[in-house]
Amino acid sequence: MRSHAISGTKIVVLALLWSVLGFAQSAEPRGTVVIPASSVERAGDIGRRAHTNVRIFVPEGGRVKPADGGGSSGFPYYETPASLACAYKLVTAPSGCSPRVVFRNATGGSKAIAIVDAFDNPTATSDLSSFSSYFNLPPPNFEVVYATGTQPPTADFGWYFESALDVEWAHAMAPNTKIYLVEAASSDFSDMATAIGVANSLVAAAGGGQVSMSWGGSEWAGETAYDALFTTPGVTYFAAAGDTPGTIYPSVSPNVVAAGGTTNRRDAVSGNLIMQAPWEDAGGGTSLYEGRPSYQDGIVAIVGKHRGVPDVSAVANPYTGVYVFAAGGEYIVGGTSVASPILAGIVNQAGNFAASTRAELTTIYSNLGVATNFKDVTKGFCGFYMGDSATAGWDFCTGVGSPVGLLGK
Repeated sequence: MRSHAISGTKIVVLALLWSVLGFAQSAEPRGTVVIPASSVERAGDIGRRAHTNVRIFVPEGGRVKPADGGGSSGFPYYETPASLACAYKLVTAPSGCSPRVVFRNATGGSKAIAIVDAFDNPTATSDLSSFSSYFNLPPPNFEVVYATGTQPPTADFGWYFESALDVEWAHAMAPNTKIYLVEAASSDFSDMATAIGVANSLVAAAGGGQVSMSWGGSEWAGETAYDALFTTPGVTYFAAAGDTPGTIYPSVSPNVVAAGGTTNRRDAVSGNLIMQAPWEDAGGGTSLYEGRPSYQDGIVAIVGKHRGVPDVSAVANPYTGVYVFAAGGEYIVGGTSVASPILAGIVNQAGNFAASTRAELTTIYSNLGVATNFKDVTKGFCGFYMGDSATAGWDFCTGVGSPVGLLGK
């Protein structure tokens, strides 16, 4: 790897993040988490437009140190493609999976993954190329597609980060697959639906694959009318479960894999992975309007008559976030927006290409408790007032747990 100097332009962008994107949600001695305006839902948005599920960690001093940088200053432990490939046992690597010492990336991937996001990211191609080069990944097979055939308005900062992280981390987990970024004309659900239709056609034409949607919105009575969008044969759909307690759509659709969030606890000196725990802010619960699908019959005692989420989880805590290259600079990014493309990429790499999302989820739930396929996260809390606990088996904090290897997917 090589380190990147922090340019004056990047410092300006960081300053804008602090002043424009939103208020600092929480702070620790070495950094602050910023929530973009695009990740804040307003009352008038419900049932009308989607929001991102992304949070940006700004290290103290505004500097992201390289993963092999060493030293006690800065923030050297963001997750890399190699550190997560190690943590999720996609490769054989040294124990501990420290970002400082593991450099073996995931391999494989085929057919296609379509990322659906709102607005246009004009540097998506160059940023993905820089990300791939930095981490010694294969050159991406990548294409930007305008859902309406006309270039959408340029994304604001939040949607900019959203699309950058989505394409980069899908590529990191399945580096040989074709990745499409399908850009909706706006974040209105009607425009997002148009983009999903385009994504469906692209993935189906590639012989199957995945669609990842890291956005969502609070549930509303008419949401079930959109469920049919997620039924194209040979396509499996993933969506972020949200960055606040409770449920959002489309992750609660029975035709979508709901991607929950975890925290990767690491030793402050070595960077070695200590354990995976729930991310306390991740979404989870039972749907207000979606009935319990058959693949969740085994957890009826927990979810009752309604669809429960999440299904499976991956790293989302911004304090243990992932490296993202956006607008020519390096950032640490979290939110369940991260989990969705990571899980889509892992399922793509697994190569089973289920006939539908329900078939994929039937496989996942049939492997609930199989330690060689999923890590059962059993310690930690989540939910409103931290009222839910991670327990043995399925729970509202992390679902079946986090991925282990490529089996059972």
